[in-house]
Amino acid sequence: MEESNSTLWQNNENTSWIRLRTMILLRWVAIAGQIAAITVAQQMYHLQLELGLCYLAVGISVIGNLVATFVFPENKRLSEYENFLMVLFDLLQLAFLLYLTGGLHNPFALLLLGPVTISANVMGLRSTVIIGATAIILVTLLAEFHFPLRTEQGFVLRIPDVFVFGNWAAIIIAIAFLGAYSYRISSEMRSMSSALTATHMALAREQKLTDLGGVVAAAAHELGTPLATIKLASSELIEDLNDRPSLKEDAQLIREQADRCRDILRDMGRAGKDDLHLRKAPLSTVVHEAAEPHIHRGKTVHFEEGPDEGGDFQQPSILRKPEVIHGLRNLIQNAVDFARANVWVESHWTDDQILVRILDDGRGYPPQMIGRIGDPFVRRRRAEGDRKARPEYEGMGLGLFIAKTLLERSGAELSFANGSDPYQTISNRSERRGAVVQVVWPREQIDAQIGENVIPVGRNQQIPT
Repeated sequence: MEESNSTLWQNNENTSWIRLRTMILLRWVAIAGQIAAITVAQQMYHLQLELGLCYLAVGISVIGNLVATFVFPENKRLSEYENFLMVLFDLLQLAFLLYLTGGLHNPFALLLLGPVTISANVMGLRSTVIIGATAIILVTLLAEFHFPLRTEQGFVLRIPDVFVFGNWAAIIIAIAFLGAYSYRISSEMRSMSSALTATHMALAREQKLTDLGGVVAAAAHELGTPLATIKLASSELIEDLNDRPSLKEDAQLIREQADRCRDILRDMGRAGKDDLHLRKAPLSTVVHEAAEPHIHRGKTVHFEEGPDEGGDFQQPSILRKPEVIHGLRNLIQNAVDFARANVWVESHWTDDQILVRILDDGRGYPPQMIGRIGDPFVRRRRAEGDRKARPEYEGMGLGLFIAKTLLERSGAELSFANGSDPYQTISNRSERRGAVVQVVWPREQIDAQIGENVIPVGRNQQIPT
């Protein structure tokens, strides 16, 4: 039964975040506070309380804490379902204590907000709604059903009904507001954390691919001479072994395998990027490299490059940073995904800036989403036309977030618009009416021939292993 119930929470991304020891410590603090409040009320103010039932409620919490402390290991982390059960238990235990001590006439009724706030911060939406609804039901019941607070002389301590109603309304509003507020903030933080993790993974992957390419390039470079020597020696042996056919065949096999090794290294070496002179590349080369995986996906990708007004005719060489390549690749992928038939990638430069603009002939960004482009996990209801045209696509905005984050890390500024927008000035060509992304770097940030970015010329450094 527990297994079937826990499946309701098994896919939640927040599971196994909270340590059991943390919840135990918080419960000990609550227990100490409850005992102190009962003792002060009974000893100092001489209120007539149901001490047996009050200490029974506190004792149940003590027993639960002791069992959790001795049964489970110290490093245990609670699943969503286990965390939900613990918070629900604390809520019910607190409500029972309030029932014994005056209900909403007890000023400590505000403590019912605690479990709701905790659930909103560390649990999923389903758990938060259940905890919040339970708290609202309990508060409503406590307004009518409770043991009255009595003084030593037998007088009942109660506040006017209008204040009881005010307390009830205030607690209900606080539960709804604090629950929604806390859940929204924690959800944003979790989404951003997940998106940043994905960004770091993407950058690490691109960096590993670049490093692997450098190793291959170095291997191709270093093995080129020995393979050429082997080929030359085997060719001479072939000529000298015309009268010995079996040995001649062996020499021919050696030459063929040397040629094969050369071809393999040449093919793999095309990705080699860690030679000193390959740590930089012309702007158009970097852009083509970023677009390469998406050129043959059924859409035509057009490349245009040239200086803007005030720019030198010579094309700049830029740093081949993994974040630049991966970021541009994600933007081009997004354009290819949504284009009808054509994507344009424009590269321009001036004396102060380097600019890459990516346009397509699709329907563009939804106007209501332009201000949120670049946020992670942006969801919107897809139109029926989208489902029919691209049934396999389930966009969440993560790709654009990764691209935006990586490119901004390299010093770029990004702007998003639609080519059909009459108020934008990014593109005014009639056929380029879809989405438009413009990436602009200050030239000193990415130009490999300026300031600290200048790549040294000389002997290649050995790749560490």
